[in-house]
Amino acid sequence: MQSEPIRVLVTGAAGQIAYSLLLSIAKGDVFGKEQPVVLLLLDITPMLPVLEGVVMELQDCALSLLREIIPTDKEEVAFKDLDVAILVGSMPRKEGMERKDLLKANVAIFKSQGTALEKFAKKTVKVLVVGNPANTNCLITAKSAPSIPKENFSCLTRLDHNRARSQVAMRCGVPATNVKNVIIWGNHSSTQYPDVHHCTVNMSGSELACFDAVKDDAWLKGDFISTVQQRGAAVIKARKLSSAMSAAKAICDHMRDIWAGTPEGEFTSMGIYSTGNSYGVPEDLIYSFPWIFDFSDKSWKIVDGLAINAFSRSKMDATAIELIEERDMAVAFLAV
Repeated sequence: MQSEPIRVLVTGAAGQIAYSLLLSIAKGDVFGKEQPVVLLLLDITPMLPVLEGVVMELQDCALSLLREIIPTDKEEVAFKDLDVAILVGSMPRKEGMERKDLLKANVAIFKSQGTALEKFAKKTVKVLVVGNPANTNCLITAKSAPSIPKENFSCLTRLDHNRARSQVAMRCGVPATNVKNVIIWGNHSSTQYPDVHHCTVNMSGSELACFDAVKDDAWLKGDFISTVQQRGAAVIKARKLSSAMSAAKAICDHMRDIWAGTPEGEFTSMGIYSTGNSYGVPEDLIYSFPWIFDFSDKSWKIVDGLAINAFSRSKMDATAIELIEERDMAVAFLAV
């Protein structure tokens, strides 16, 4: 017997990422093959004609789980009684735009959406922020929805996590699924730290530590890190467009793990509220940590007790410094 439909919002719904994402959500790849969904699709008014085309395509897929599609440019419609909010839409960085200008524009957007979550969504809503700068946009959203628990908010670093897994897998000549427990620490930016000190690689049936499998410490501490950090820019340079297919896949992975839990013995990376962590990361940031779903008490937890060497510590601190700067600038705009 199918359960009651859940209400899932995607913002920036006429955009590239949403176009790759919506079918996966609507056909059960994210919330399960027995879970009906109502899709709420929010975009700005000039994009409504394009959004109408997306709605027609979703209708034409003739999907058994898709109960209703609600396209809108109104937050009070889009955020009503939500179970899940996937906030993809944001102000993109334009040529010549200063970082502070980008932050200022996005603070306005995510303050408004946080306020709408506070007023209209369920208090149990799970919120994933994708639009960049994702960590700080997520923090602003959470601060603007004070009655929704902070642990319900996360930002997307799963794309970076998937990129790191894939780089190691290609280097070792194995499928990406043979690579487990990479970690993305910090900001979804070029300061993020892809960490493989706790990663294992399955080579011919044996679980090897990543450094033993790759056998190239200089690469793992050098080009591997910079490749993952700069991958988004490399895609833009090649495609003349930002990552969409891979971002949509990462959103699906992230939300499915939040909904159904992580595979046994594996952890994932996501940006979450830093207060109370055991790794010395400053309080009141959205910072990417290794996370695991504990099936014994049905809760999400930071993976604690991982050894952090001096190399990792310096990288983790550098990305935290950038996040503090972003936060302080954004909070100043929030007060205006």
